[in-house]
Amino acid sequence: MGLNRFSSSKDALIDLFNITKKHNDDFVIALAGNPNTGKSTVFNALTGLHQHTGNWPGKTVTSMQGDFTHKKQNFILVDLPGTYSLLASSQEEIVARDFICFGKPDAVIVVVDATCIERNLNLLLQICEITDNIILCLNLMDEAKRKGICIDIPLLSKKLGIPVIPTTARDNKGIDELKNITLKVCTKKIIPSPYKLKYNEDISNYMLKIEPLLKNMFNNKINSKWLALRFLDGDKSILNSINKYLKYDFSDINSFKNKVTGTFQNNISREVIVSDIYKNADNILSDCLNKNDSQIVSQYKIDDILTSKIFGIPIMLLTLAVVLWLTIQGANYPSQMLSKFLFLIEGKLTKLFTYINAPSWIHGILVIGIYRTTAWVISVMLPPMAIFFPIFTILEDLGYLPRISFNLDHVFKKACAHGKQALTMCMGFGCNAAGIISCRIIDSPREKLIAILTNNFVPCNGRFPTLIAIASIFFGIGLSSTMNGILAALIVSGLVVLGIAITLLTSFILSKTFLKGVSSSFALELPPFRRPQFTRVIYTSIIDRTIFVLVRAVKVAAPAGVIIYILSNIYIGNMSIVGHIAAFLNPFAHIIGLDGFILLAFILGFPANEIVIPILIMAYLSKNTMTDFTSLHELKNILVANGWTHLTALNVMLFSLLHFPCATTVLTIRKETKSIKWTLFSIFMPTSIAIIICFITTQMYNLIQFYK
Repeated sequence: MGLNRFSSSKDALIDLFNITKKHNDDFVIALAGNPNTGKSTVFNALTGLHQHTGNWPGKTVTSMQGDFTHKKQNFILVDLPGTYSLLASSQEEIVARDFICFGKPDAVIVVVDATCIERNLNLLLQICEITDNIILCLNLMDEAKRKGICIDIPLLSKKLGIPVIPTTARDNKGIDELKNITLKVCTKKIIPSPYKLKYNEDISNYMLKIEPLLKNMFNNKINSKWLALRFLDGDKSILNSINKYLKYDFSDINSFKNKVTGTFQNNISREVIVSDIYKNADNILSDCLNKNDSQIVSQYKIDDILTSKIFGIPIMLLTLAVVLWLTIQGANYPSQMLSKFLFLIEGKLTKLFTYINAPSWIHGILVIGIYRTTAWVISVMLPPMAIFFPIFTILEDLGYLPRISFNLDHVFKKACAHGKQALTMCMGFGCNAAGIISCRIIDSPREKLIAILTNNFVPCNGRFPTLIAIASIFFGIGLSSTMNGILAALIVSGLVVLGIAITLLTSFILSKTFLKGVSSSFALELPPFRRPQFTRVIYTSIIDRTIFVLVRAVKVAAPAGVIIYILSNIYIGNMSIVGHIAAFLNPFAHIIGLDGFILLAFILGFPANEIVIPILIMAYLSKNTMTDFTSLHELKNILVANGWTHLTALNVMLFSLLHFPCATTVLTIRKETKSIKWTLFSIFMPTSIAIIICFITTQMYNLIQFYK
């Protein structure tokens, strides 16, 4: 079996049709479906490939191609992006629509969630307008049975005119039958006769005028009835696709419509067409479906609480505080154990270099520089990520993240940003680089860029150690370990809320200045709550996220260790280069309530936020290597001895929250935006905001002290 990944961008869309076949008689199968229907699980079951199945909309923004063999016949399976319709209101819908319409697959398997079939039937009926070779995969039958949902499958198949195969893909039930039916459809042993949508009289009359002309124009290269509908609802994206794949250029859709039909009535709109589609779906399911209403009512009651104006936001903030507290408390001991182990290895390496009489500068660069920096990053980053990402993945698979997006959607709209930005911010808690990548789920280029530029205001786990340590030692000393952890979690949660507020304000300002525009709307499904799958949570959180982010951080942190070592060991006069730079930065640093060493630590910590505190301790103690602290009390003594006050602590936390992104994130921004201008802006903008806010807090503090 093989695997190819295709970009869903418009420029790369043509690659979707360059299917690599092993043999000329291979059949190409498209796999379509709404988000959260288990479509990727069906793909995995058919091909044996593994793909993450996150329980929130917009997860699949690229397409997967795999192959499988059944009864000596090879099939190429293309997993299309999850979409709610083919009306091309998003990039995912354009990709799925164009592949089905112009890619001419031998069959289309439409995956439908058996627990909410009426909601999923909209997409199926639209696909029935384009092609006849359709198979309905009725997935998640185990959940439907558990919820008391009964589906008359033979009657449903008869009404739809296509094969309907019940499956529970995660248990591999029904997959063999799905393969059998797919083979029969492709070899014409079964010839589906899909249900054709019935529209109101006005739409039907206009279609009768347009359809014959389109049929002659394209010589049956595209379904003329479906294309007529696209002209009726004003879908301009179809013009680009027709030009690209059929080499036919429409200069103006409105002039074409007027030429064919005369003046169109204003009541012919996409909303009217969609309404008719749902009416058709209701008629089909009227006597095919029997539901246990108590299960549905229970979910509605839960959603009424989680998405209410009164409780929605407080529950979200409480969830955040609990997740942070679990991460803080849970990571402390593993981090200490891992640190001792890694630094024990450092001692062994030092003995080895001494034994072979290696020059001290080689030992310094390789062990003190590269290894110690890398060991510090791993010991600080790995335990929190190993706790945070599984919790995040559980919330994702459970279905809570779409509720967060729903709660924040109206707020982001007021800021002229996209509601899906809330989901990208959630990902930024683990790593801003991962948050930047997740911005691909936003269709609008303008709103996607806003989400990318502002994701840094969400503190990643690289900044959490600094925020937590300072919050604990300056605002929690004297409390019990548990209370200290709770207080630190609440303070960091407050900083997160501040980061969200600045995100919204910055998004609004960008929308009114550099990135003018109006926020776009999007359809957000609140998927049913599902029990997370343990193995999938572990695999996704540890392999896909923790290891991925850690490897990228280590790649950047290792060379940073060399630079830090060199700057700390080259002296000019009686002071190292680090000392000279700190003295140069000191006047400006005092204006914003910091000192030169703090600013230098942030600058040298650009490769990885985790090494800011070790660099600062090294500079304060005038040591030529990075130094760790053995206890929070010891760290506080070091900082207070070097002039730290509560104002200093506050400004350091604010600067850590708001300053420029780390090198890994900057490289990701460059890759995602493909623009040096916006990459530099992503560094300049947050740093300017951090300086302004720290300046304001310092001046306010000085003013209060003056009047005292």
